[in-house]
Amino acid sequence: MSRLLGIIASKRYLLMAALTCILVIVAAPPSRAEQAQAEVASGAANSEALRKAAQNPVASMISIPFQENMNFGIGPADRTQNVFNIQPVIPVNLTKDWNVIVRWITPIVYQPVSIRQTSGPPIQSSYSGLGDMLPQFYFVPAKKSKVIWGLGPEFLLPTATKTGILGQGKFGMGPTAVLLVQPRKWTLGVLVNNVWSIAGHPELPDVNQLSLQYFVNYNMKKGWYLTTGPTLTANWKAPSGDQWVVPFGGGVGRIMKLGPQPANLKVQFFGNAVHPAGASPWGMQLQIVLLYPKKA
Repeated sequence: MSRLLGIIASKRYLLMAALTCILVIVAAPPSRAEQAQAEVASGAANSEALRKAAQNPVASMISIPFQENMNFGIGPADRTQNVFNIQPVIPVNLTKDWNVIVRWITPIVYQPVSIRQTSGPPIQSSYSGLGDMLPQFYFVPAKKSKVIWGLGPEFLLPTATKTGILGQGKFGMGPTAVLLVQPRKWTLGVLVNNVWSIAGHPELPDVNQLSLQYFVNYNMKKGWYLTTGPTLTANWKAPSGDQWVVPFGGGVGRIMKLGPQPANLKVQFFGNAVHPAGASPWGMQLQIVLLYPKKA
């Protein structure tokens, strides 16, 4: 029965995530959508330029990634956590020498929980809703270079609909940086940030968390590519032995057109070589990114 309830709750979560995707797409400015269709014939025709921009997290191109993360095998009941990220990337021309790349991560979370009782086994329950938002701002040189980099601030906003379960209840900030190169068929890079809490709910733990993602793409014919992009995380406030999550793995992706719309589709599987007790030992990530290339 508990497994059946979990499936039903998960489907309710997925429906909410799908509706959110539709709302985001419908709410996009019509002028930009019409412009994007007109740009496909020019910008998307250069598949090499589009490939490089699609695999560059701070490219001067509007993109809207929708990313579904499924983390399996949580706790003794072997449950699944879902984190659906909507993370639009919007470039802003600051000066002739500098651009600001805005990357705004909005998570929608389905979180299984175990409620302990004075007697008997724990009750398996769950919560779903909005998590804490993570806006990031990268200052990137406008001049093209073989080495691409960006540096700026990241913020933690306590927007979760269930404080302490779907979010951390803290306002925080810290630095974020990205560095990558794209020689021939390869994209090689790293994205790292650390956030500290500076205000928020006084009864909840302070935040001091590291996130480090390295990404390697090898591009093949017809838009296909092999990829690995695990995100290592460290909670410096957790007890020793429960601080790190260290995944390994990868998958495959393809840059293609869905009708007139350029898109980047990707699937990856990860095993967690190191993780806290009771946390997920493995997971799957599905991602679709809508691309809006500039005019050539």
